Amino acid sequence: MHVDIDTHPARRLATVRHLGPYNQIGRAFGELGQRLGPAMGALAMHGAAMIALYHDDPDSVAPADLRADAAMVVPDEFELPPGVTEQRLPAGRYASTLHVGPYEQLGDVWQRFMGEWLPASGERVASSPAVETYLNNPETTPKEQWRTLLSIPLA
Repeated sequence: MHVDIDTHPARRLATVRHLGPYNQIGRAFGELGQRLGPAMGALAMHGAAMIALYHDDPDSVAPADLRADAAMVVPDEFELPPGVTEQRLPAGRYASTLHVGPYEQLGDVWQRFMGEWLPASGERVASSPAVETYLNNPETTPKEQWRTLLSIPLA
């Protein structure tokens, strides 16, 4: 597994909360898209990324109680519509690995990243959420070419 450590900038996010198994966050992304409506396309054209935030350790929190957020990076001047919550992702050091392939494989990649790479690295996780950044559009890209950057904040 190839992992890069770099500094990510602070980001302002428009979010919709998801409670439950992480692999069911797609519903929250659907709701986020509906609430952002036409603004979503304009934001994406200006480089706004779609990301997911994962707040809990699935090995220690019951699946029904897992907290995640479907999110889109938005500029400071963007007015959030009703039903969308603002969150701030802090700047800092992150360890990141790139997954190319279907989202269904992300759980296995996270397991290797957190269960193998992290303990061997000597790094410690900071208190911010883990992040998935979706680097291409799953509606126009074949599944085997989907690119997802998995990032964990480092202390």
